[in-house]
Amino acid sequence: MGDGVTGTARARWKASKRRFRAPLLRPAGIVGLGSAEAERLVTNRDLERLVDTSDDWIVSRTGIRERHVAGPGQASSDLATTAAGRALASAGIEPAQVDMILVATVTPDMLFPATACLVQRNLGARGSAGLDIEVGCAGFLYGLAIGSQFINTGRYDTVLVIGAETLSKITDWTDRNTCVLLGDGAGAAVLRPVAPGTGILATYLGADGTGAGSLYMPAGGSRLPPSHRTVDERQHYLRMNGSEVFKFAVRIMAQAGLGALRQCGLHRSDVDLLVPHQANIRIIEAAVSRLGLPWDRVVVNLDRHGNMSSASIPVALDEAAAAGRVKPGDVVLMVSFGAGLAWASCVVRWNELGGKA
Repeated sequence: MGDGVTGTARARWKASKRRFRAPLLRPAGIVGLGSAEAERLVTNRDLERLVDTSDDWIVSRTGIRERHVAGPGQASSDLATTAAGRALASAGIEPAQVDMILVATVTPDMLFPATACLVQRNLGARGSAGLDIEVGCAGFLYGLAIGSQFINTGRYDTVLVIGAETLSKITDWTDRNTCVLLGDGAGAAVLRPVAPGTGILATYLGADGTGAGSLYMPAGGSRLPPSHRTVDERQHYLRMNGSEVFKFAVRIMAQAGLGALRQCGLHRSDVDLLVPHQANIRIIEAAVSRLGLPWDRVVVNLDRHGNMSSASIPVALDEAAAAGRVKPGDVVLMVSFGAGLAWASCVVRWNELGGKA
């Protein structure tokens, strides 16, 4: 009797496995790219008139020569909308075809609603799902990881991933240690199903909350709501422990990059193009050295943009694609770190833009 019941249960279980077998995952790839610069160009010479610094000091320590800064009436959603529109045009996709919008930002227009909803309204992509991702500079790659899974499972066909920042709005322009680093801008990518063997091959995400105090904005949330005191104490500006962030970034950039490559069975020698987060030239140099890649395979544009946080990688990727630095079949490695402290990397087997497999 017991064996019969057990055998019946086992047979039912095997039948259910056959019936509910997980579907094959669809590969997701980037089929459109776009970016947007903020209104005003600010050079190192301009900063010399604001704080005790010099062009030579900034260039030698960061590699940055200029950055774009948003105008008084320009918000993150404005830059995000422009970049998104250009990415959709690049992909040959209409806004009505977008199933989901993900916006990575630490400078939303407001605490709520999500900036993604504002971008949806601006684009006319009514009905698409929308949410914001707050992981600082690693946000865009988190967005690629999240968005690609909706395509992998067949839930959505078109996901728009955007990194948009107006860091100038939370920058203390009297603090020379931070104000020389940051810039405003946005970059966007359209994700769609692509041919097997191409597209996003692996993503590698992580965070260590013990480092949360190394890069943060103290006030404005539920811990320290806005008040006269928080404003007087300048607690609504970004704060950073530069030495701690530097040590973390140097270690984690190479670790995250190699982690993603291992996940898809590739070696560092397989990488045709590295797109690192554009935070500081010394961090990039250390990461490139640890990864053992030649400089002609590395994208660097921070001399013209500064650190744009979540917009950094998509803008750099868009510029690299426009310059013909990546072609179908190439292996592209993107790697970043951000507030949290968080990290993210992504390996892509490049496919043609415009939705072609």
